[in-house]
Amino acid sequence: MAGSRLEKLGTIFTRVRDLMRAGVIKQSEKPIWYDVYAAFPPKTEPLYQEPPKRFYNLKDNVPPILYEEDVIRAKFFEVYGNGPRPFDLSRSNFRSVSQRFVEKFQELKKLGETDEEILFEETGKALLGEGLILRRKAGVPMTQNKGPLLEINLKTVLEEIQQQQQSQEAEAQEQTQPPTNNS
Repeated sequence: MAGSRLEKLGTIFTRVRDLMRAGVIKQSEKPIWYDVYAAFPPKTEPLYQEPPKRFYNLKDNVPPILYEEDVIRAKFFEVYGNGPRPFDLSRSNFRSVSQRFVEKFQELKKLGETDEEILFEETGKALLGEGLILRRKAGVPMTQNKGPLLEINLKTVLEEIQQQQQSQEAEAQEQTQPPTNNS
């Protein structure tokens, strides 16, 4: 019954007394302390009192902490969402897709690009070049800004990735096939 408004309407003694009168609590179930309290009541009745109101406002001296990475990560989640897989926090060296995005964003920013929108799009394309495919949330359009770094032809990048995968698969097949002896 903690937190009930009934706590404000009477003491625990008066509430137990009234429950016994109503027959909710039987005489055999009454609390041990009830007879002692009835024989020796306190001089002043313990009643609920509102805590005193503060007449002054406490000023919060802690400034909001916001890092550049927080802004980048917030935009990433707004555009791309959480991603296809959950975070694997059991591995100590785990880097989430959003963390990789932030790191690549900062790396490209050091190269000199200043426009945040262009840099954001370029980061997505750079990660695509590394084989990480990001899927935009429905209804989030790409920006129309064209910068010097955005001249990468997406089709060419995808063809290069496919060629690399095919060459890796061919090498793997050569390694698994037993050598033939022509004697």
